[in-house]
Amino acid sequence: MKWRTAFLSALLAATGAAAQAAELLTPEELAARIEPPYQLGEQVSDKGVWTLVNLDGADAGHVFQTAPLAPLPGFSGAPIDMLVEIDAEGRFIEVELIAHNEPIFVSGLGSAPLHEFLRQYRGLSISDQITVGVPYGAAGGGGDGIALDGVTKATASVRIAHESILAAAFKVVRDGPAGGGAAPPRPDPAMMPELSWDDLFARGLAHRRLVTNAEADAAFAGTLWEDDDPEAKADPGGAYLDLVVVDLGPPAAARAALSPDAFAELQEFLSIKPFNAPILVMDYGRHGLVAEDFVRNTAPALLSARQDGLPIALRDADLLGGLNDAVPEPGAFMILRADTRLGFDATRAWEITVRALREHGSFMPQVGHADFSAEIRSAPEFYIAPPPPPEPMPIWVEAALARGADLAVAAGMLVLLGAALALRQSRMAGLKRFTALRLGVLGFVIVFVGWWGQGQLSIVTPLAVMRTGVEGGSFAFLLYDPFSLVIWGGAIIGLVMWGRGFFCGWLCPYGAMQEYAHHAGRLAGVKQRKVSAAWDRRLKKVKYGVLAALAVATLVSPAATDAMVEVEPFKTAVTTWFIRDIPYVVYAGFWLVLGMTLFKGFCRYVCPLGALLALGDALRIRAWIPRREACGSPCRLCEARCRYQAIERSGKIQYDECFQCLDCVTIHDDRAQCVPLILAARKAQAARAKQEEMA
Repeated sequence: MKWRTAFLSALLAATGAAAQAAELLTPEELAARIEPPYQLGEQVSDKGVWTLVNLDGADAGHVFQTAPLAPLPGFSGAPIDMLVEIDAEGRFIEVELIAHNEPIFVSGLGSAPLHEFLRQYRGLSISDQITVGVPYGAAGGGGDGIALDGVTKATASVRIAHESILAAAFKVVRDGPAGGGAAPPRPDPAMMPELSWDDLFARGLAHRRLVTNAEADAAFAGTLWEDDDPEAKADPGGAYLDLVVVDLGPPAAARAALSPDAFAELQEFLSIKPFNAPILVMDYGRHGLVAEDFVRNTAPALLSARQDGLPIALRDADLLGGLNDAVPEPGAFMILRADTRLGFDATRAWEITVRALREHGSFMPQVGHADFSAEIRSAPEFYIAPPPPPEPMPIWVEAALARGADLAVAAGMLVLLGAALALRQSRMAGLKRFTALRLGVLGFVIVFVGWWGQGQLSIVTPLAVMRTGVEGGSFAFLLYDPFSLVIWGGAIIGLVMWGRGFFCGWLCPYGAMQEYAHHAGRLAGVKQRKVSAAWDRRLKKVKYGVLAALAVATLVSPAATDAMVEVEPFKTAVTTWFIRDIPYVVYAGFWLVLGMTLFKGFCRYVCPLGALLALGDALRIRAWIPRREACGSPCRLCEARCRYQAIERSGKIQYDECFQCLDCVTIHDDRAQCVPLILAARKAQAARAKQEEMA
């Protein structure tokens, strides 16, 4: 038709419209989103990357938006834009949603589940193997990876968000001063030379820091507490702090420093908590390392550490074993632990600080302090670099593996249905219980494809494809929902083989609900209504207007599209199981109630996806419904019986309006219904009777 050609031309011309790019937050907006102890630093990229600084102005990481760095399109065609804060070691401080147009969140589930999903990144590292779990089973199948909880009914959208976060973070960290975020080296278990106490110092596994009483006095000189340590003044050359720090990570060092029992206890501890770096601290002076109120298995208040300007959390390992007999007996010792998952690397320089306290006065004394630090760095030859992290599994592969069983069932269903229609169409349509068979298939589609598999196709996807094509973006977002992609594949193949009927008549869950509503109406005795041929022709054009409006809105005003696509009741009836605000439920229910008297009104007159598939009828390669010369004149039974009103008076099939119900195929092959067959049978019977009379 000329109008359809003009419509297609206008739609293609409209795709030349430009879409808006992701907007960068202003410095003021960024600063307002960053929580202490971090502050906004300097801009380092025109793509929305800034440094993070701590309260004393030192660099502490980066803050950036994901959309400019990794503009992976979501199902609306627009990227999900998030604000990510990572520290200097590649750990996520915060991930916050800025903007998105994902239909399932905008007008379905709401944004709260997406916010909750993003909170899971806090404390994780970009060097972690992070995957997104799905409600159909864990994606990773176990192992050392970290599985984030997905969002039911929105698995594809959160996968896109996850991939956007990692892609943007990797780009920032690899190109910036934070390095690659790789895991620190780990002790080499094969490096086990026999080491003496002196060897530990000579080979860089032990370090000493001596603070004399005179140095301690000097640290308090000129303060209220300068005369509050008589012992220091009595023995200025004596040791106030004689600190020895031994790296117990390498087994050779631990064996040289600890007793056999303590060594075995440490190895057992590390087998359970391999991410801990054990550090032996000893004092041969009179400081004592801990305060009188120290509690085991906590952080010692008088000891602290820093690396790269960032604090290192030291904690008592609560290991009570003794020292090796060759080790001089200290006045105090303890084994601390630092967490390598938080970036601690014993082979790079770090600083341990011991705090000295003095009290002035007897009643409610005033307490003063001085700090003494030592730089520590373990010998790299006792460590091995971690293997490079495995190449992350492509997100679409991960998604496909997570839903392998569902994909197999869906593919099997499509193959069986396609084979039956292609090879046994007439035989199937002629079955006495064909209606029951068809309703069984449609019931399976509602439950499995729709409610369970979340495979209800929507106009949202073609609109997103159009917008992505206009903007020159990636179509990879289609791979994030492999189940729907399989249904799309079946729909497209069916479009070529049969036209829109393969999807609209067999695979659309909401269409199946309307067909059930029709049968329910008939069982309930509801009068069935049929639109006049003239009005039917007019109403069938409405869906093309709906499609055109959505296409224009997608290119001109994407935000408006999110509301306009609600013309499809699919999200309410299928995606959210009717658990939505009342207006949406009423709208979706209206079409089902109407379907009890007017056959599939939404599908025939309003559905924009149906309009697109009807336009795609140009791809159909064959006329698959059998016809006879008598179809249309004199016989018009198929036309009269066609509930879709897709047969012209001439008997010609309007395939762009045919839903493949096969009623006309049943009539065509039924000698008890097809008028030409009945007339031919009567003529043959009359001829036989005449021959018998003549005989």
